[in-house]
Amino acid sequence: MAGIMIVAEYIGDKVRGTSFELVSEGKKIADAIGEEVIAVLFGNGLDPLAASLAQYGADKVLLVESDKLAAYTTGAFSKALTEVVKEVDPNIVLFGNSVMAKDLAPRVAMRLGVGLATDCTNMEMKAGKVYFTRPIYAGKAFAKVSSDATPVMATIRPNSFTCGEPDSSKNAVVEKKNVTIEDVDLRTVIKETLKQASGRVELTEANIIVSGGRGIKGPEGFKVLEELADVVGAAVGASRAAVDSGWCSHQMQVGQTGKVVSPTLYIACGISGAIQHLAGMGSSKCIVAVNKDPEANIFNVADYGIVGDLFEIVPLLKEEFTQILGGSQESA
Repeated sequence: MAGIMIVAEYIGDKVRGTSFELVSEGKKIADAIGEEVIAVLFGNGLDPLAASLAQYGADKVLLVESDKLAAYTTGAFSKALTEVVKEVDPNIVLFGNSVMAKDLAPRVAMRLGVGLATDCTNMEMKAGKVYFTRPIYAGKAFAKVSSDATPVMATIRPNSFTCGEPDSSKNAVVEKKNVTIEDVDLRTVIKETLKQASGRVELTEANIIVSGGRGIKGPEGFKVLEELADVVGAAVGASRAAVDSGWCSHQMQVGQTGKVVSPTLYIACGISGAIQHLAGMGSSKCIVAVNKDPEANIFNVADYGIVGDLFEIVPLLKEEFTQILGGSQESA
């Protein structure tokens, strides 16, 4: 068998946007080479999720259900995915570059004896071979890599591809797969999952991010950023300096030791632009920097820069966006 396999992820009862992006992009390549897109889901009660994957281009959806797959554990998922890949024998296996995938993908690649391209920002097919583009040297350069081993495996940075429009008329073949997971495969057991309530989109999947650094001067400074984020529907991020100062959660950290993001719009407020931070957001499609230091390194990568006090500039941006977005909503 052949095809392009997408290891899909979901939160609650919704498939993550990154999975839809991979299915959409995978479908373009699959159609060009005459193959099919196979999405695979792990967990319990997965039937309602299959239809949404079909709408974005999945030709087949494999549901791997087990009580031992209800929550992610390294041993169970590695064993299950390895079995599925060996049985289906796809040419390409794609993951979103999520926390789960960073743990799962290399373990499955090792079990299969193949290579893995990580944190890729593009993929293309040339002469029947797939090539991946990935940043190296903290984003200072880009490498184009490929593999002669099958399956070719890669993790793809969120927001790297444009997600196609869902087509409710599309259907997919849905199959349920049985895998054997013994207690010996479970080196860890999830006893409880604690969730932090948030009304915002997850940082790595956000199209717009407003981030704060040392220049916000304290935890109260994030209130200014949150007000702007609420107006434009953005996630709120932070530099390592802000996190290390205890002003916000590590879950908000963007950078080499935090989360790697690739939004359509990244607004950096009071962030100097250390190379470690740039490595986490340098692939953003549009970068706006607000900093009172005209020599700040962040201006070297910004598409638009505003020199000034963020506590004066950000409220003005909020007012301007409120008028623009409010006017567009009224006209709609």
